[in-house]
Amino acid sequence: MSYSIQLYTLWNAIQDDLPGTIRKVAEIGFTQVEPYNFVATATELGAALKENGLTAPSGHAPLLSQDQDEIFAAAKELGISTVIDPYLPAEHWQSARDIQATASSLNAAAKKGAEYGIRVGYHNHAWELESIIEGRTALEYFADLLDPELVLEVDTYWVAVGGQDPVAVLERLGDRVKFIHIKDGPLTADTKKQQPAGQGQIAVWDVIGAAKALEVGVVEFDDYSGDIFDGITESLAFLTAGRVA
Repeated sequence: MSYSIQLYTLWNAIQDDLPGTIRKVAEIGFTQVEPYNFVATATELGAALKENGLTAPSGHAPLLSQDQDEIFAAAKELGISTVIDPYLPAEHWQSARDIQATASSLNAAAKKGAEYGIRVGYHNHAWELESIIEGRTALEYFADLLDPELVLEVDTYWVAVGGQDPVAVLERLGDRVKFIHIKDGPLTADTKKQQPAGQGQIAVWDVIGAAKALEVGVVEFDDYSGDIFDGITESLAFLTAGRVA
């Protein structure tokens, strides 16, 4: 099991000093990162990753609203093999018709990605779990419309905030899930209250165990009231220490 860090977690630090932030990530012990909106920063980011011996197996980019060729070209430059669309607002998840349209668009993006040797995925928030379509969560309804080569990155915290059991959802989604976002906290939408892994209400090891085809577990904070570098250090320490019986 390998762990990565979603660089959005460190967006403030990255804006101030991208190379220095990547160096600190490596010093903390991460060997992998998940970049976001990486087209504009690909050259600088790529140099920082190489200098610090880091790789980026996945990355976030708005495939359904920006130039896909630019995204896939930048991903290839960075060695990103899976590009994940990170966000579609709640209004896209309220009807079967809208979800079908989104799935069709993402399936088309996956075909273009394949031309670059890159896989495509989608990352959820809470509203894909709050919305129920034909007796299932919108996320699960959506998953059944995706071409086989598409993957999911399940944000397990937002699944819980959306009112669903992340373990049960992961079990139902099965091998489609190749990445998860690992975060913890009191299961509220107040992102400032998020906590390092193992310190909140998420059963982190049960969640990890439920993702049977998991390739990478990605540590993420949407926000944090403490020192964010301390937060990600504590999360990684918890994960690398392993499950305590």
